[in-house]
Amino acid sequence: MNQSTPEQPADLVARLRATFDSGRTRPVEWRTGQLRRLRDLLTEHGADVAAALHADLGKSSAEAFRTEIDFTVREIDHTLEHLDAWLRPEPAPVPARLGDDARAWTQYDPLGVVLVIAPWNYPVQLLLTPLLGALAAGNAVVAKPSELAPATSAVLARLLPQYLDTRAVAVVEGGVPQTTALLAERFDHIFYTGNGTVGRIVMRAAAEHLTPVTLELGGKSPAFVDRDTDLAVVAGRLAAGKFLNAGQTCVAPDYVLTDPQTARALEPALTRALESLYGSDPAASGEYGRIINERHFDRLSGLLDSGRVVTGGDRDRAAKYIAPTVLADVAPQSPVMQEEIFGPILPIVTVPGLDEAIGYINERSKPLALYVFTESDTTRRRFAAETSSGALGYGLPLAHLTVSDLPFGGVGESGTGNYHGRYSIETFSHRKAVLEKPLSA
Repeated sequence: MNQSTPEQPADLVARLRATFDSGRTRPVEWRTGQLRRLRDLLTEHGADVAAALHADLGKSSAEAFRTEIDFTVREIDHTLEHLDAWLRPEPAPVPARLGDDARAWTQYDPLGVVLVIAPWNYPVQLLLTPLLGALAAGNAVVAKPSELAPATSAVLARLLPQYLDTRAVAVVEGGVPQTTALLAERFDHIFYTGNGTVGRIVMRAAAEHLTPVTLELGGKSPAFVDRDTDLAVVAGRLAAGKFLNAGQTCVAPDYVLTDPQTARALEPALTRALESLYGSDPAASGEYGRIINERHFDRLSGLLDSGRVVTGGDRDRAAKYIAPTVLADVAPQSPVMQEEIFGPILPIVTVPGLDEAIGYINERSKPLALYVFTESDTTRRRFAAETSSGALGYGLPLAHLTVSDLPFGGVGESGTGNYHGRYSIETFSHRKAVLEKPLSA
């Protein structure tokens, strides 16, 4: 497989299963010890991890720490603070016919051996946050970093075995052949973050063993802008959320829905917001990232003719650079509206009003996130009641991802299952029902 895990997949999984069956991963002390060691890795080697993220995605050090390293450290700290309470058995009422001496409760049991397959866009956060949840739940884990972020994959494959219990945690590098080989094995849970095409492959492979899956996918997350809003504030928040990581964020606003008059007023506001973020030449900004590879660059370049360019549009294939771009006069049938963009292109689509915006969203696949910019309580209530999405954000994109006490996940084609905080414990555990009645009764 690779230098850090020379075993064949079957041998690797069997070894980890033997560790799990020995009971090694069950004690809370082992779990918290692993989390503290993972925290040490990130705090002691943050600069190495940030350098790898810059090599793969052009991320600035500040962005790497904010969105990947420190993000994961906060999740570890939150889990360490609350883990004992989350794992505490929960009593259940017992029917009177079973007698006064009968007791019932539920308890969380670890599942066994878990496979975590990470994507390339946030290759640290989206590998280590599920990993820490699986460890906190008491599982053995195979961690598969993305081969499309090779520098980050290499640094994690080097560091994780130095810090974590190698009898219970293994890192497997590689591409499609290695992932395919792993998916042929029986796991007790598979956690995959990525696109729907591969998600279907993962689910088909898991079905062979009736293995439960968590699929963190994506889709076209809309942003509705009401006509009553402060467009300078809206534009600033939209630009910051959309163009973080050069738009390569699963919960980034994918497109804007608004009425024609508001759309026209939003155009110059977005132009000013982007200049405030990245200056007059984003290519020279140390805070603006790059496209992951040439294949994605070419795909995104093909979408730039889908509307009138309001700002941006510049590109450099050799540097894998596409400027932050806003498109106006975008038709629903245009190429940019047929797939998740996953890049620095923000189309503005116009609809007559609120009813049509809700209808437009509901006619399409359920998004991973939906953002609503409005001052109207009625409009907020209508979106909450009349639409379905993995998450709903009022006034601020992406922020729900940072709240550890909120579940993160999709619905329909945007994903299955969720995690973060106590929801990771629920995902990577079996909630077992227990009933006790003394024999002496």
